[in-house]
Amino acid sequence: MRHLADTWLATLRRVGARGDVAGAGADLLLRYAEPQRRYHDLTHLDEVLHHVEELADEAAAPDVVRLAAFFHDAVYDPAAPGNEEASAQLAGHVLAELRVGDGVVGDVARLVRITATHEADGGDRDAAVLCDADLAILAADDARYAEYAAAVRAEYAHVSDADFATGRARI
Repeated sequence: MRHLADTWLATLRRVGARGDVAGAGADLLLRYAEPQRRYHDLTHLDEVLHHVEELADEAAAPDVVRLAAFFHDAVYDPAAPGNEEASAQLAGHVLAELRVGDGVVGDVARLVRITATHEADGGDRDAAVLCDADLAILAADDARYAEYAAAVRAEYAHVSDADFATGRARI
């Protein structure tokens, strides 16, 4: 998935990042390879970024949406609450270290937080693009959807079947 690193580098170059951009990207991509991830992994990140690209013309700030996509599941522990908030804080820290402008940093963190509910305000085109890209799996073909469902269930193996079904029904 070398193209993920290339996309990271190109996006950070366009937003004026300085410093160890490559190292920060490598650290971020390693997070998506953590052993507890069965669905929220590099494949998911790749798919979300692919959908962001398909919808980029709908976004007000496509590079902000791309960065939010990179960070949206950067912190992921299925047994812990607050993953989106922790991911937003990580985004803020990493992007600030890379001397990205405060406006971009704030917008990226805001978009990451929205993925906790996927409820975008009507006029928030960037949030709509990110949410649509993150939830595009729900419209996947039968085989890919079955893979997704099995992988998410594996991530939540610690949750009873009844509780899992209730939680999935909310989504």
